[in-house]
Amino acid sequence: MSNIQDKGGHQTKGALDQQDERVQQYTGVGGALIAMRGRIRSGDLGALPVVIGLVLIAIVFQILNPLFLSSPNLVNLTLEASSVGVISLGVVCVLLVGEIDLSVGSVSGLSGAIVAVLAVQKSWPMPLAIAVAVASGLGIGLLYGQLFTRFGMPSFVATLAGLLGFLGLQLFVLGAEGSINIPFDSGLVRFAQQSFLPRPLAYVAMPLVSLLVFLSGLEASRARRRAGLSAASLQFLVIRAVVVLVALEFVAWYLNQSRGVAWMFMFFAGLVVVMNYLFTRTSWGRWVYAIGGNVEAARRTGINVKRVYLSVFVLCSGFAAIGGVLAAARLGSANQSSGSGDVNLNAIAAAVIGGTSLFGGRGNAYSALLGVLVISSISSGLTLLNLSSSIRFMITGAVLALAVAVDSLARRSRATHG
Repeated sequence: MSNIQDKGGHQTKGALDQQDERVQQYTGVGGALIAMRGRIRSGDLGALPVVIGLVLIAIVFQILNPLFLSSPNLVNLTLEASSVGVISLGVVCVLLVGEIDLSVGSVSGLSGAIVAVLAVQKSWPMPLAIAVAVASGLGIGLLYGQLFTRFGMPSFVATLAGLLGFLGLQLFVLGAEGSINIPFDSGLVRFAQQSFLPRPLAYVAMPLVSLLVFLSGLEASRARRRAGLSAASLQFLVIRAVVVLVALEFVAWYLNQSRGVAWMFMFFAGLVVVMNYLFTRTSWGRWVYAIGGNVEAARRTGINVKRVYLSVFVLCSGFAAIGGVLAAARLGSANQSSGSGDVNLNAIAAAVIGGTSLFGGRGNAYSALLGVLVISSISSGLTLLNLSSSIRFMITGAVLALAVAVDSLARRSRATHG
């Protein structure tokens, strides 16, 4: 916003009035739409391309097979998306600082193997086995962080070595049998396969989510007003919360036509909400974005860059371990193929497709949620059409390439307008 100054370099009253008017015009519902249009024109597309893509995917697959949007299929889709989504949430953390972790699939497979061996073969209590598996993931992330910050090893090289090394460790842990079944009646397997919110609770939970959306928006709006920036009005925040409430209640009602809302998906969604709060409402989150935008500038402002790097690598591997435990529970076993195949690529692709920039500094926790829904929708739709996995790989690759191209064009547009 340009300032109009008098000869003495001071802002005139007319200039201040113009600034106040510009601030106010973005506070209404119509002003919010104007502000959104301005952000889009400047290259800040946000989640818009992903939402449009999800709608198009749903329309196309529903036309090709009417079962795609059926309640049972959508319930299965949410279950399948949860474990990869948790892994993708960790990938978002490292991408935001402009780094990468190529070993999330191997780390997830290793954690599943650790749970199976400790709980089944060693007869450890399941909670303790899960804790050890997750702790191993956190330790791996700490190792990556040390290699990156102390020895200057590029994250690409360090995690590529980890991809191979921890895959070998997974095979070693599983031993000669190569596959370990987790008891079907264990709490972990029941959580991943059979646990759904009671129908009344599903309807009650959605207003709480809507309330959180409203309170979060209200806090952000007040912070922007204190800083003298344009902010959303109370009217707009209320309307947005009501729209979210109606949408969520419809989703709960529709999924309740089948088995309902899975606890595992709610667990994943809860992690997304927590990480979004950390990214947007804490100093640590601001440091992450600052480092991803310009690491040298962040260092000069006094940010402990090494500590932030350590934290994101630890979070990434920790989420990979949690996702691996959920994947083993969903399958009911841990085997040599756990975490291999397309798990690694899907987790990274979901983060990028969801809107997280490969160049760092742009994205949010909801990128993992949106991206994994895109990946899972493509997989589910092609499965219903009885098409081979080769088609799924090609389509997913094309969507990923498109997402990166959109991100690159958006960066160029922001540079032009900035």
